[in-house]
Amino acid sequence: MPLDSPTRLTDLKLPTAVLAAAWLGDTELLVGCLDGIYRVDLDTASHRKVAAHASYVSSVAALPSQGQYLSAGYDGMLQWYDLATDSIVRSRNLHAFWSWDMTVSPDETLIASVTGQYLAGGYKYEPAAEREPSVKIVAADTGETLQSLSHVPSVQAVAFSNDSQFVAAGNLMGEIRIWNARSGEQVASWTTPDFTSWGIIKSHCYLGGIFALRFAPDDAELLMCGMGPMRDPMAGNGRQLWQRWDWRADPPVKRDETHKDESGEGLMESLAVHPHHETFAMGGRLRGGNLNVGFYRLSDGSKVGSLKSGYRVTDILFAGDGSRMILVGGQGQPDKDEQGRIADFGRLEVYDIA
Repeated sequence: MPLDSPTRLTDLKLPTAVLAAAWLGDTELLVGCLDGIYRVDLDTASHRKVAAHASYVSSVAALPSQGQYLSAGYDGMLQWYDLATDSIVRSRNLHAFWSWDMTVSPDETLIASVTGQYLAGGYKYEPAAEREPSVKIVAADTGETLQSLSHVPSVQAVAFSNDSQFVAAGNLMGEIRIWNARSGEQVASWTTPDFTSWGIIKSHCYLGGIFALRFAPDDAELLMCGMGPMRDPMAGNGRQLWQRWDWRADPPVKRDETHKDESGEGLMESLAVHPHHETFAMGGRLRGGNLNVGFYRLSDGSKVGSLKSGYRVTDILFAGDGSRMILVGGQGQPDKDEQGRIADFGRLEVYDIA
């Protein structure tokens, strides 16, 4: 798999930055943007807007077994759509605050969404207690809330295990909690401080956290990514960081993390495991160094390839057969021209990695 030198096949611009993407078929993608939801035809490199939220669209997902797809947004809403007509099937006001992240279980029966506002709870600005349950699990076919689970806000990443039995959520402070998705029983909890910064320069607050989670193919370990600690939270120059934890150990054990000299500086926001189960990809923002997308071997964590995309990467997808990789994100936000128009600044790239 030539992840050391992937070949770009498509470079598509969308009106606004892309925050999330999902496959709708072999040649069609669903993307969530600042201004709404688009369907993208990869064969024609074209897109059309099909829906919107009252605020940014933070997550999208497909429900092919039900002929539907989903979106979640910063308006706290979860919306279902008919795959054939793009009409809204149902909607739920799931959170009082943003949905930071939303995902569907592999068996397509459950949906998990996470929320939470970071508010100062003490003299050192440690997070105040949650004002609403930070993790919600709902039935995919009805929208009924099945579990309301507690965490420390803000909770920015969520993932189901590959067998659909467990759900993991990570927060601003680097705390991970894992529950049985069906019963709501908490089965693991630990904190890794490596993803959180307490600012002592310019501003005093916490910044960072865990921005993406993925279970390893055998579900025995959990991958996470974000950014290493900084003295100045506004600098964005922490180490590009992933970690791999054995969550079933008691207590959980860190097995590996970004190796020395195999990363640069910047916030990492996306993770994807290749379908062949040999490698994973991590992507995000570049503050310093020569990569903002890295490819790593699952067995030993060694870096096997990288890209410098030139824009913030917010989501990574692999085709089911492993032959293509999709990167989405945003390239700044340009100023208006003399006619008051803003140039397209959403990005979607397709790479051949066969």
